[in-house]
Amino acid sequence: MTDKTKTAKNVTSKESGLSRRTVLKGTAATVGLAAGAGVIDGFPAVHADDPITIRYAGTGVNAFRELAEKCKEDTGIDIQYTTLTSDDVVKRAVTQPTSFDLLDSEYWMLKKIVPSGNLRGMDTSKIANYDKIVPIFTKGELPNGEKTSRVGIAPIKVSYLTGGESSEFAADPTDFMTLIPTVYNADTLGIRPDLINRPIDTWAELLNPEFKGKASILNIPAIGIMDAGMVAQATGEVSYEDMGNMTKEEIDKTIALLIEAKQSGQFRALWKEFNESVNLMASGEVVIQSMWSPAITKVRQQGIPCVYQPLKEGYRAWAAGLGIPTHVEGKMLDACYEFINWYLSGWAGAFLNRQGYYTAVLETAQEQMEAWEWDYWMEGGEAANPVVSPTGEEIAKAGEIRDGGSYWDRMGAVAVWNTVMDEDRYMVRKWNEFVAA
Repeated sequence: MTDKTKTAKNVTSKESGLSRRTVLKGTAATVGLAAGAGVIDGFPAVHADDPITIRYAGTGVNAFRELAEKCKEDTGIDIQYTTLTSDDVVKRAVTQPTSFDLLDSEYWMLKKIVPSGNLRGMDTSKIANYDKIVPIFTKGELPNGEKTSRVGIAPIKVSYLTGGESSEFAADPTDFMTLIPTVYNADTLGIRPDLINRPIDTWAELLNPEFKGKASILNIPAIGIMDAGMVAQATGEVSYEDMGNMTKEEIDKTIALLIEAKQSGQFRALWKEFNESVNLMASGEVVIQSMWSPAITKVRQQGIPCVYQPLKEGYRAWAAGLGIPTHVEGKMLDACYEFINWYLSGWAGAFLNRQGYYTAVLETAQEQMEAWEWDYWMEGGEAANPVVSPTGEEIAKAGEIRDGGSYWDRMGAVAVWNTVMDEDRYMVRKWNEFVAA
C-alpha cells in the first residue's frame, strides 16, 4: 500500500461526508426515524386495531424469527416469510408477483426481474436514512471514496430506475431505487482448519487433488460460475477478458475444468441451500467449499472449527435489498416502507452484523452494538469478550480476530460481484451439463 493510499483511507470523502474513522470508529450521532418519511410514526399502536401482515419472499438467509418478532414489537407489523432458492426467487418475482408484498432480492437477480416490469421504483424520499446508505449502492464506492470493483453486477449498475414505473435501469442516480439495500458481504471459501492443518490462501485449492472427495461448490449457476471463474483463473487454466461477462469460449473452458474435476471425484456434493453446506462441513464430509456467512456461523454454533478463509485473489461479493412489487398499493405500500425504514434504523443492522454480514446503514447499526463488538466485526480488532451469534451461541473466543480482518480489508478486496452474463442462457445450459456429468 502506498503512502498516498494510506492517507486516502483517513481523509474524509467530500462526497460521502464520512471518513473511515468517523464511520467505523467514532461515536455515531443519534439517528431517529425521520417523521418526514411519512410512514414511520406511531410504533406499534398504529397497527393495533388494524393489523397488517407483510408477505415477505426471499432466499431465507435473512428470514430470522428474531427479526420478525422485533419488528412486530416495534411496529405492530407481522412478517410472514416465504423462503425460496435463489433461482426460485427470480421465478416467483417474474411469474407470480402478486404472491408477495415485499421481495428480498440480490442485486444480480435484478437483470432478470426488472425487465418484467413487476417491481416499482422505490421512492427515495420515503426512506428516512437514505442519505446514510453506504455509497457502494449510491455511488459505486466505499465510504472513504475508494471505487469498488465493477466486475460482474456491482450494485451501482442496477441500483436505480429511470422512473417510478420504469423497467429501465438508469445510468446515473435518480429518485427511484430498484431495491433499498439491506445487507452485503464479501464471500470466499469455507474450510475446516482442524481437518486441513495447513495454510490455505488461494481459490485454486478447491480443485487440489489433496481434497478429492472432500470439496464442494454451490449449485446456483449465476453464483457458482463466479466461484468457478475465481478457481479457474487462480489455477491458470483460464484467462478472462471480463469474468463478470464471460464469452462462450471462456464459459466452455470453465465448465470443462469443472466437469473434469467432477468426473475425477473431486466434489463430495453440489449444494443449493446453505443448510446443505452447513451439514456437509459440520459432518466433516467436506473440508473446503463455497460457503456463505450464515453457514459459517451455524457450523461454529455447533462448536466446530470453521473459517471463512481470506484468499490472495480476493473475494466474490454479493448484496441484497428489499423491493416492492407494482401491485402493492395503499396501506400495504405504506407498511412496506415502514418496515424498510425500521430495517435501516439500527436493530436489524446490528443483528445481521453479528451474523457476519455488513449493513447498508453503518451508523445506526453501530448505535445498537457494544464498542468492542463493533471493533471486532468492523475494525478487525481482537474480541474483548467471547463473541456470540445473533441467536446467542458463542462463535469466537476473546482474543480472536474476525476472518479476513476489517471491513476495509474485506470490502476493499472484492474482485468480482455475482452476475448475470450476456450469455446467461448458454452458461446455464453448460452448467447443467456439469451437474449431469
